[in-house]
Amino acid sequence: MKFDLAYCRSLDDKLSIYDVRDLNFDETVGFDSAKEQFQCPNDACRAAFDAANVLGTFNAKNVNYVRTPHFKNIPSTRHVEGCPYASLKTPTTGLEADAAQLDDGREEHFPSELLLTRREYLRKPSSPAVAADVMREERVPSADNNVEHPSRDSAPDKTHVFAHPVECFVSNFADKDLLKRMPLKIGEHTAPYASFFKKIEYLLDNKGLIYWGKIKKIEDYHSASFRVDFEQKVWTQLPGEVKKKPYSVNVYLSKKLIDSYRKRKAFLEEIKHAAESERDLYCFFYGVTPELKQVPSKKNPEQTFGVFSAQIENLDHFMIREAPGLADN
Repeated sequence: MKFDLAYCRSLDDKLSIYDVRDLNFDETVGFDSAKEQFQCPNDACRAAFDAANVLGTFNAKNVNYVRTPHFKNIPSTRHVEGCPYASLKTPTTGLEADAAQLDDGREEHFPSELLLTRREYLRKPSSPAVAADVMREERVPSADNNVEHPSRDSAPDKTHVFAHPVECFVSNFADKDLLKRMPLKIGEHTAPYASFFKKIEYLLDNKGLIYWGKIKKIEDYHSASFRVDFEQKVWTQLPGEVKKKPYSVNVYLSKKLIDSYRKRKAFLEEIKHAAESERDLYCFFYGVTPELKQVPSKKNPEQTFGVFSAQIENLDHFMIREAPGLADN
């Protein structure tokens, strides 16, 4: 089992591991999980021990990861009797550590909603005389400007971090029944995880979903802008055509979008690594739906060809990652 939440002393709040990752890479806030203290999310348990009784993190600072990020007990972690997290045994031997690694493969805590505004954090003052150091994150425009920040009592039922539902989908991909049962809401749209995540070749089925697919190529334009080409194609029959034809699909990431991104360094590390990688990689995005466009031919600019394309508008809702479980599907 993995911890879904942990209490962060400096923020005086409970965070998911995905909140921690988001803060680690955010260049607009001063946060380093390696210097933070995370404790048991059970209030009664946490109150029974001093500040030295902390938890560890797994994959909190790696830009690229395969195994599910989480909080974990370390050998010195203690819990009160009856704490639900006390049963999450810390491995003390090599065999136990190997067994524990097998448990890293699935995200068990499914958020029921992805909120389209970023969370705001209030840093706890070091003393009563010190004013609170506010770590405010700029709100991201959404289709519903009335979306409110949830109370943390509702976590992890709601999340602001796109990587969280993506990890749920990827790590549980083999369990089709589970993905059909678990609901996900984004904006005004609610659907099971299995339906909300739409393969890129079926993007014509519905708009406003999370689209995903295997990457064929990443075109790097001098490390300033990028185009992601998908391996799968959309088959459709256009007006005037006698049968269906395959059309390529891509998404474009502009220099302006990347340069203004609050996690620019981490994003460039992620996509440059992906562009050079020989591994199978997958792209997930939300917020735009590729549409058919006519593009000039390189060989003959006077001729055009059709391609389904979209310009990514929000990098918080875009990610590239390894996903071995999707390889044969």
